[in-house]
Amino acid sequence: MKFPTLLLSAALAAPLLAPAQNAPAAMSQRMADAFIAQNPDSIVIGNRKTARWDYEQGLMMKALERVWERTGDGRYFTYIQKDVDQFVQKDGTIRTYKADDFTLDNIATGPTLLLLSQVSLPGNEKYRLAAANLRKQLANQPRTKEGGFWHKKVYPNQMWLDGLYMAEPFYAEYSALTNDAAGLDDVAKQFALIEKHLADPKTGLLYHGYDESREQKWANKATGLSPNIWDRAVGWYAMALVDVLDYMPAGNAHRAELIKDLQRLAPALAKYQDAKTGTWSLVMGHETEKGNYAEASGSSMFVYALAKGVRLGYLDKKYAAVARKGYDGLLKTFISTENGALALNGTVSVGGLGGNPYRDGSYQYYLSEPLRKNDLKGVGPFILASVEMEIAAENALGQGKTVGLDYYFNHETRKNTFTGQPEQWHYTWEERTHGGFWLWGTQLRELGARTVAVPTAPTPASLKGLNVYVIVDPDSKKESPAPNYISPADSKAVTDWVRAGGTLVLLANDTANCEIRHFNELAKNFGVHFTDQSVNMVQGSQFEQGRVDLASGAAVFKQAKTAYIKELSVLALQAPAQPLVTNNGKVIMATAVLGKGRVFVLGDPWLYNEYTDGRKIPAVYENFQAGKDLGRWLLK
Repeated sequence: MKFPTLLLSAALAAPLLAPAQNAPAAMSQRMADAFIAQNPDSIVIGNRKTARWDYEQGLMMKALERVWERTGDGRYFTYIQKDVDQFVQKDGTIRTYKADDFTLDNIATGPTLLLLSQVSLPGNEKYRLAAANLRKQLANQPRTKEGGFWHKKVYPNQMWLDGLYMAEPFYAEYSALTNDAAGLDDVAKQFALIEKHLADPKTGLLYHGYDESREQKWANKATGLSPNIWDRAVGWYAMALVDVLDYMPAGNAHRAELIKDLQRLAPALAKYQDAKTGTWSLVMGHETEKGNYAEASGSSMFVYALAKGVRLGYLDKKYAAVARKGYDGLLKTFISTENGALALNGTVSVGGLGGNPYRDGSYQYYLSEPLRKNDLKGVGPFILASVEMEIAAENALGQGKTVGLDYYFNHETRKNTFTGQPEQWHYTWEERTHGGFWLWGTQLRELGARTVAVPTAPTPASLKGLNVYVIVDPDSKKESPAPNYISPADSKAVTDWVRAGGTLVLLANDTANCEIRHFNELAKNFGVHFTDQSVNMVQGSQFEQGRVDLASGAAVFKQAKTAYIKELSVLALQAPAQPLVTNNGKVIMATAVLGKGRVFVLGDPWLYNEYTDGRKIPAVYENFQAGKDLGRWLLK
């Protein structure tokens, strides 16, 4: 239906794929569940008495966001929202946050504000306002003479590796959302200054901190550098690199610079990995010295950065083996089970420079900090690393394949929340509100495929290079003042492309909400007709009225058994079309083979976020899993 404009061993290592019915949950989900069980109401960090706005909170929110995107389980989103709502007020002010502290740590929960500001939530303007407050802090953040952010106001003239993860992923995403090219330039500048001052040409690693003034006792008087290389600091930096790249557009010169930085770091990480255990030591470059030990948080961060870097094509595929070895080391060295729940051991509690009592950055200092079980600075990266390894176990299917989504026949526009400028929306890859395909697109990308928009009419040139082409709900005049109707030339181009081996997806809507007449001119080439009969007319929250039994469609839906589809157009078929899913004598889904190609047809968009993100429909309806099943069929 049309979305309304809104209101450990082998036992531990085994279940790396998204779980089938009754199969053990993936490691990322098990660790997330353990965290939620330990922190059911709020996140109190370390030995504090109360919860407050904190970078460890932001780290965990990002980890839970990724588990939510992997599972479609709304519990994770609910936890994220509940946590943030304890802090963010209606006017965007943030309880316990003090902008004048000018600490980059306070920026780390910013990406969660941006998530909540983009999804469909009543009153979510408050999250955008809160994000704007964090962006204002960055605008006023004290800087070194060269323009690098001070780590905190109480640490003048100092850049720490930690700060790159705390601030730059948020800064980059906020800049991308607001079309702020200067902001992206500034993000890149922070990395460039770190590379200039903190990268060690001998080891390829990076020192923990840099004091431009050379006044700190820990600072080398010639270079300003702290004396040692701390694994978690390097881990923060590595994670920041791969996360910021998500928001640097293709063709941007800074994107190439950041990829080069990651490619410079990766060989060093491989070199300093323990050959026997696959883990990394607390103080890098001193692996054999007395007292040094394998540390969980840095090791998890390195696995995450390397695996994500390989997945997204930044790093040579040989680093997948480094990540795999590292992940096996995490499971064997740090993971245990307690009363059936996962626990993470071996995370150093903290590591800093200066302050009171004074931290001199010496080898003995880093060894003096205590270890903690289930410290969030280890748990969060372990979850993120697990997500990447779970993706790595399944993404061979879509490698080298491209899924194109039509933005020409479906071309509705609205005002962008952040910029006020017109933007395309409704059934787009980018859209995170109810009517977008953000989650389905994420599934396809995690299966290894590339997702692209097709903003022009289908021609041999525009379809060249696509393996899958998806057309959803072509516009009528009700939706677009000058709709692009499917023409005979369009139909011929698409049909010829299918015959030559393309896989086509046609998703209509009930006839009151879709331009059916011209869409049928294309569909008839595959033996399909979208009728004017609509079924599953759901009243209110009577979800059972939208139930679709997928049992007859087992050729496509290997795991999902039941879906929720509301107000869909019944299909009439003739050769070469074949019924795939039939309910109550009505054909709901169909497939067709034409030449070397295939077609999947359904009279509803059905896989948009509202019905896949686990926040609205009961869990018995497996739309999220059905989307993944369909993705596997399309990409095989």
